[in-house]
Amino acid sequence: MNDTKFCTNCGCQVALDVEVCPQCGAQLAPKERTTKYCQHCGQLIDKECVVCPHCGKQVADLKTAAPQAAPQPTIVVNNTNTAVANGRGKEINKWIAALLCFFLGGIGAHKFYEGKIGMGILYIFTLGLAGIGALIDFIVILTKPNPYYV
Repeated sequence: MNDTKFCTNCGCQVALDVEVCPQCGAQLAPKERTTKYCQHCGQLIDKECVVCPHCGKQVADLKTAAPQAAPQPTIVVNNTNTAVANGRGKEINKWIAALLCFFLGGIGAHKFYEGKIGMGILYIFTLGLAGIGALIDFIVILTKPNPYYV
């Protein structure tokens, strides 16, 4: 590799460790080495090498990206429902949903209770999908565990 540098004033070739040009007397900026020696085999290698190309051993630590900020905790305000915090959804009481479906299924009261507003509005306009939807929902609700999660 190249262990010399050139004077920026007169162009004279000088050694790396020289600080003043012997030809013109100009102050020389120190040139940073671009090579280093492998600590395992002693061969001259590039300064940026992490693994020696001659012996294959690791000579430096891997460069890592700048550490990222720690993720911020999710804050749930006024939550008495532990199921939402556990990622399972909103907790629904099976028996309340079944009673709403049986008595008010034609207007979709059980859908509103589950938080399915769009389906509740559809049930209002179609009278519980002509009663068939409300009947099917009643049977499905009875087969669910108590409580179930939406």
